[in-house]
Order: sequence, then structure tokens, then C-alpha cells
Amino acid sequence: MKTQTPQTQQPFIGIIMLDTLFPRIKGDIGNPETFSFPVRYRVVKGASPERMVIKADRKLLSPFIEAGQSLVRDGAAAIATSCGFLALFHRELVRALDVPVFSSSLLQVHTARAVIHPDRKIGIITARKAALTRDHLAGAGIDKIPLAIQGMDDAEEFSSVFINGKTTLNREKCAMEMKAAARNLINRHPDVGAIVLECTNMPPYSGAVKQVTGSLPVFDCVTMLNQAYAAVSGNQN
Repeated sequence: MKTQTPQTQQPFIGIIMLDTLFPRIKGDIGNPETFSFPVRYRVVKGASPERMVIKADRKLLSPFIEAGQSLVRDGAAAIATSCGFLALFHRELVRALDVPVFSSSLLQVHTARAVIHPDRKIGIITARKAALTRDHLAGAGIDKIPLAIQGMDDAEEFSSVFINGKTTLNREKCAMEMKAAARNLINRHPDVGAIVLECTNMPPYSGAVKQVTGSLPVFDCVTMLNQAYAAVSGNQN
């Protein structure tokens, strides 16, 4: 009698989430419809954007590791996080977890640097320029790469939602603020050759950024995780 082989579970990426209440629209890392592959989420209670982004609270490292380990036990083929500022903990997360760790979109600065003219800079649009320190850049291994950094510090809608926790989102206003940030970046730094969006809430506005930046490649957490899933699953579709 022929026995049936149990169906193999489709690989998934585990995503460690900040503790937030703002809308997670399609394109945001926190919306599973953003991805064409399975994802599973684990929220770190009390890990607010203020604690992670503004305060860089290292007390959050342990619960992030625990959340990652829980997802790995559940079978995650790789781990990601819902905040680019987790670059601060990247090296610790890599050491603690037994699967590939894509902690921050900032890791893509390495790829961007490799594919553009060496005289060009990598532009970063970040949720908070004032909070993105050398320690964050060093965590992602990009502190010695020529960078031009533009923050959303003065963007009213973006900040009120994604930093201060407003529970409604004006998408059109946010898109306009992202365009303004991109325009400021390339006007101040015309030698930028590629752009990396640090924040995992920014991918819904990658198209708006492209409208301003034209032919410059734009990398975000979704481009990173699409590549990550292809790498860990062998599925190139």
C-alpha cells in the first residue's frame, strides 16, 4: 500500500511588530496583504515608536529576541521587524536567532551602494533624522558609506500617525509629505544615486517618491522582504 507524504508547510517570514494602533494599509509591513507569501506577526507589548525610535530603549532588546525566538520555534524561515530603527539591535538579533534576520530596510544600503556609480551617495529617507544615530548605521554596517539623510521630522501627518500614534491616516497628505521629503533630498544632494526608505510605513508611498526622483532606484522593506522570501524559500515567483 502506497503511503502519502504529508504536505510540506509553505515557508513563512516572521515579523516582529512594534506595539501600535495606527492604520496598516496595504503596502505597510503590518498588513499581510502587502505580501504574496505567508507572513506571521508577533507584537512586542509596550514597544511603542517613541521607545524604539525616539528613545532607542535598549531594554527592548530582550523582548525582541524572545519574540524572534518564538517565531523561529513556530517555523519561520526568516525574521524581519516592523521598524527600520531595529538596525540598532541587528547584530544582537543575528547572534540570537538561527535563521536569517532582515531587521531593517537600511541593510539595503549595501545593495544600493554596489549597483550605482561609486561617486554617488545613497539617500535615506527616515522617520526621524534626529534619532538616526551612528550606532544605528553601524548596526547595519553602513556607517562608513557616503549617505545623504532626509528626515520626516517636520512632516505633520506622518509624525502624528507613525510616531505619535494617531489612529487615522490621511493618505493623500502623507503622500505629499513623502514627495516633499524626496524633493528636499535630491535638491540638497544632487549626487544621490539611489534611495532607501528606512521606515516600514513608507512603502505605500514609494510610487510617490518615484514621481519625484525619476530614474533613481528606490528600495524599501517590501523590496527587501520579497528578495528575502525568494532566497529562503527558493520560490522566484
